[in-house]
Amino acid sequence: MKNIIGKVFSAIWTGANGVRKVLHLLLLLFIFLLFFDATSEPPRLIPRHAALVIQPVGFLVEQYDGRPFDRAVAEMLGDGTPQTLVQDIVDALEFAKNDDRIDVVYFELSRFFGAGLSKLQRVGAAIEDFRSSGKTVLANADFMSQQGYYLAAFADEAYLHPDGLILLRGYGRFQRYYKDAIDLLRIDWNIFRVGTHKSFVEPYTRMGMSDEDRETNLRLIDQLWSQYELDIVTARGLQANAIDTFASNYLEIVKAAGGDAAAAARDYGLIDELLARHEVRDILIDYVGEDPDEPDTFNATGMYDYLAQMRMLAGSKSRDENIAIVVAAGEILFGSQPPGTIGGDSTAALLRRAQNDDSVKAVVLRVDSPGGSAFAAELIREEVVALREAGKPVVASMGSVAASGGYSIAMDADHVVANPTTITGSIGVFGMFPTYQRTLETVGISTDGVGSTPFAGQLRPDREMSEETKQLFQLFVEDTYDDFITGVADSREMGKQEVDEVAQGKVWTGLDALGHGLVDQLGSFDDAVLVAADLAGLEDDEYGLKTIEQKMSPGQQLIVDIIGAGAKAGLDLSGWIRQPNGLEELAGSLAEKTKLMLRFNDPKGIYSHCFCEID
Repeated sequence: MKNIIGKVFSAIWTGANGVRKVLHLLLLLFIFLLFFDATSEPPRLIPRHAALVIQPVGFLVEQYDGRPFDRAVAEMLGDGTPQTLVQDIVDALEFAKNDDRIDVVYFELSRFFGAGLSKLQRVGAAIEDFRSSGKTVLANADFMSQQGYYLAAFADEAYLHPDGLILLRGYGRFQRYYKDAIDLLRIDWNIFRVGTHKSFVEPYTRMGMSDEDRETNLRLIDQLWSQYELDIVTARGLQANAIDTFASNYLEIVKAAGGDAAAAARDYGLIDELLARHEVRDILIDYVGEDPDEPDTFNATGMYDYLAQMRMLAGSKSRDENIAIVVAAGEILFGSQPPGTIGGDSTAALLRRAQNDDSVKAVVLRVDSPGGSAFAAELIREEVVALREAGKPVVASMGSVAASGGYSIAMDADHVVANPTTITGSIGVFGMFPTYQRTLETVGISTDGVGSTPFAGQLRPDREMSEETKQLFQLFVEDTYDDFITGVADSREMGKQEVDEVAQGKVWTGLDALGHGLVDQLGSFDDAVLVAADLAGLEDDEYGLKTIEQKMSPGQQLIVDIIGAGAKAGLDLSGWIRQPNGLEELAGSLAEKTKLMLRFNDPKGIYSHCFCEID
C-alpha cells in the first residue's frame, strides 16, 4: 500500500515538475522577447514621399527552395539561397500603384542573376501597369545581366555605372556529355526510353548533341530570343532587330566605343545615362527628397518592409469563397519534399487540403517544372482528377517550364493556360540503371551467388543486367509512355495517334503547344485565376485567393521570431556560420553537380523529365 501511495505522489510530483519547467521556459522566452523588443528599433514608417526600392537578388522563382523553417533560419544567419519571388515584386508594384506615399519605383538590378522569360514578362507587365498610374520607374545597375536588362527596359529611365556593362548573350543550351568517361570507367549505363526526341539520356550515351535535339533547341531558342527582342524594342522604342544586331556585333560595337562597354550601351540606345551611384541618389532625392536621418540619400522604403506593412493593412486575401493557389515548382520526386521541389506525397497533400477546404471553390495549379519521377507525377495527377470529381474546377497555369512530368500533372485540368514562351510538351519516358561490375573487376572484385528465380540478384549496381531484366524494364517504360499519351488523348480530346505525333519527347513553346492542342489558351497567371473564377461561377470581387503551402509549426515560428529579434537588436548572427574550407567547397561543388542523379528516386526507376531549360 505504501509503495502504491509513493508511486502516486511520485507521479504527481513528476508531472508538476514537468509543468514547472515548461512554464519556466515560457517565462524566459517571454522575457527574452521583451528584452529584444525594448532594445530594437521600432518599424520605420513609410515617408509621405518615398521611393519603393525593388532589389531582386539571385533568381526569380515561383516558390522559394527549402522547408520554411530551414530557409528562414538560413536567411537570418546570412546563409540563404539568393532568390526573389515573382509574386512579391508583382504585389509590391500593385500596392504602390495606388499608394500616394510612393512617388517612384527604383529597381536596383546589380545582384539580379536571371529568370525564365515568362517570369520576366510577368514582372514587365506589372511595371507597365504601375506606370499607367502616371508614376515613374527608374532602373539602375553596376552591371546588367541579360535578364536584368529586360526589366530595366520597361523603366521610364535606365541607368548604368560608367564602368559597368550590359551583356546580352542571347539564348542557348549547352551541357556536358559523359559517354567517353563512362566507357573509361567501364560502367554499363543501361538506357530504356520511348520518344525519338527524348534527349534527357543523351549525355550518357553520346559525346555531343543529336540532330533531333539540336533541331528542337534551335527552334526553341529562336522563338525565345525573338520574343525577348520584341518585348525590349517595343518597351524602349528601338528599331526592329536592334537587340540581335547589338548582341551579334558586340565586339565591333565595343571596339568602336574605344573598348568602353558602358558607353557602347548608351550610344546604342540601350540605356539613357551613365551615372555613378551618388548621381543616381541625387536624382532620387530630386524625386522624393532627402532622408532626414541620412541626408546623402533619398526617402525610401525597401520592398520587403513595404510588403510586410501593406499586407498587414490589407489583411488576408482569402474570403468566404476562394480560389486556391497551389504552386508546383521544381523537379518531381517521390515522397514528401520541401518547397522548390515537387513531392508526389507533399504536393498531393496540398491538393487534398484544397479539396477538403469548403471555402475553396476552384484551384489554380501553378506549374514550373521540367518533370521527374513518373510515379510521383501520377500521384499528383490523380489528385487533380479527384478535385474535379469533387466539383472543384482546376486550372493549370504554366510558368517558364511545364514539360514531361510537369505537363502530365497539368494535362487533366479543366483548362490549361500557358505563356507563349512556356517550354512544354516533351511527352516521353525513360529509365536508366547504371551498373559498375566491370569497374570492380579492374580492381579484383566480383559478385556471385544463387537465386530462386531469374530475377533474384538483379537490379544490383554491382551485377550486369540480364537480358530478361532489360526487356522487362523496356516493357515498363513503353507501358508508362502508352499510359502518358493515352491520358493526353483523353484529357485533350485528341486521337492517340495525333498525340503520339506531337509527343515522342518533342519540346514546344506555349505558342506551339496551343497550335498542337496541348494547351487551351495563352495567357498569364492572372488570366488563369479569371478562368478559374468563371468555371466556378464566382463573380468579380466576390472571391478571395488562398495560397495553400507548407508552413512552419508554432514551435519553429517561435524559434525564428527569437532569432529575428536578436538580429534586429544588432546581434551579428553570421558569425554562427562556419565558413567551409577549400576541400569542403570542392566537395560541395561536386555534390551540386551530381545532385540531379542522386535525387532520382522513382520506385520503378522510370522518369518523365526534360533537360529543356534555356539560359
